[in-house]
Amino acid sequence: MTSRFSGGTSRRTFLELVGLGAVAAAAGPILAGCSSKPTSSGTAQNLDKVAGVLPTHKDLSLSIKADVIGTRPVPDGYTKYPTSLVDAITEKPGTSGQEIRAMTPAWGPAPPGIGKSAYIDAVNADLGTPVNFTIQDGNTYADKLNAMFGARDVPDLLCVPSWEVEKIPRFADATKVLFTDLTDYLKGDAVAKYPMLASFPTGSWRNSVWNERLYAVPNPTDGPFPWALFTRKDLLDKKGLTVPKSLDELLAMGKEVTDPKNKVWAFSDIFAMVQMFHKVPGSKGGWRLNASGAPEFKYETPEYKAALEVMSKVYKDGLIHPDIVASKGADASQLFARNGAIIFHQAGVGFWQGAQAEHQKVNKELNIQPVPIFAVGGGNPLVWGDDEPISYTFIKAGLPKERVEELLRIVNWCSAPLGSQEAQLRDYGVAGKHHTATPGGPTKTDLAFKEIANQYFFISGRNPTIGPFPDTPNYVNDLLAYSNEMVKNLEKDPWDGLKLEMPAKYKANAVPTEEKFTDVLRGRRPLTDVDAIVTEWKANGGDEARALLAKALTEAGK
Repeated sequence: MTSRFSGGTSRRTFLELVGLGAVAAAAGPILAGCSSKPTSSGTAQNLDKVAGVLPTHKDLSLSIKADVIGTRPVPDGYTKYPTSLVDAITEKPGTSGQEIRAMTPAWGPAPPGIGKSAYIDAVNADLGTPVNFTIQDGNTYADKLNAMFGARDVPDLLCVPSWEVEKIPRFADATKVLFTDLTDYLKGDAVAKYPMLASFPTGSWRNSVWNERLYAVPNPTDGPFPWALFTRKDLLDKKGLTVPKSLDELLAMGKEVTDPKNKVWAFSDIFAMVQMFHKVPGSKGGWRLNASGAPEFKYETPEYKAALEVMSKVYKDGLIHPDIVASKGADASQLFARNGAIIFHQAGVGFWQGAQAEHQKVNKELNIQPVPIFAVGGGNPLVWGDDEPISYTFIKAGLPKERVEELLRIVNWCSAPLGSQEAQLRDYGVAGKHHTATPGGPTKTDLAFKEIANQYFFISGRNPTIGPFPDTPNYVNDLLAYSNEMVKNLEKDPWDGLKLEMPAKYKANAVPTEEKFTDVLRGRRPLTDVDAIVTEWKANGGDEARALLAKALTEAGK
């Protein structure tokens, strides 16, 4: 399976808090009616106790041997495309002919829809039942989700990215009202009807349980890292500069490469990476256990304050592209990969291959590479990560059994693995239109970049793999070398194995608090306001969340 998005790319939108302002204001009232007993104080579920509702795992026989082995949880990599493909599914999954409504996110221009896309027409023909997508801007996807939840009007198939789940209060209550309970369709050996789904990692299915029932099909992450710091190595090489190995080197180089007269600046907003360099905690959004074993949030740590001071100085020194500073909707990825107006860019790991493939067509010398993570003061770095799925596919509640089974067959088809005809059609479209054959495998055409926006990927799951990417032949080896090194220092999550729904007050206050710290970073509020902001955060859900986290560990016997 090849995908331009990974858990990291998805997490990028979550951590940047782009377009999520409506969640804080709207999510509480909107979901208040979803249950007569709203879980306003949050809940904790021990996932070790839900084995009875999970599908029985079974590997697919058509899987191909990996070329590069990933150190788990890093997936394996494939550098060569299969020379022959198999039909993973022999019968059309769609039988009713009844149109399926689906909603998925996209980052960038929305692709043409049904009847206007050769790609969608081709995939729908293979499915046997048409899927009609509503594509929503990934940066404002939360707004649309909240409106749908409030109206209790969801499509047949709904993609809900994992970071949106984390931001919506009382989401567990909403699942019982809006979506089909899939437990009896998929638990145990029942999943054998859907062999692609049966191949998914069991951990991803555990994350798809709410209220001790299975409510969604997971789209497992193809990498544990939410962020990477990328550099234009081709531009560093031209200046005789090497990739920095410490924060001091990075900041010094930032000053050296910033050249406003020639419209070049060192950085996009790299605050998440600066936090990581300072070993700020990232588990469950920023929690860890302090020396006495009590939960503490990143805002309360000296590491976070140090990261704030460093990042605010980066802003003050004018090292960040001014369009980003002004919040004028600047596309930092384009400024970095296409224009070279930014030299160091923070993004999800999934950004890497797509940006390299797209922009190297114009700039043959383009070389995007990650900067290995380092620790302020030396020693081993702290690398944020998690194994949550990229997204979940939910099926609308109230549908007849035959329709639910048809929709699961559609999702099963969309989850076909590398080496299958179905996966090639899903990822690369029609030969001669959306891709051309090369020795390394299919290479996308301009029409593919216009029409294929991971629509069917976002209503699927799959057994995660990396590559192959014939248009970027070095990518898989580069990514796996980076990932296998970084995974050695992956942060340990004290709440691993616990599914937490944080208190509604805590969730609702998340974005407003981040906005206050953004004001500090950008010089609109002084650093002396930090303690007051933290005090407000504690009173507005922070201490309530701390109590939930402590109780969850005690009850789990951890």
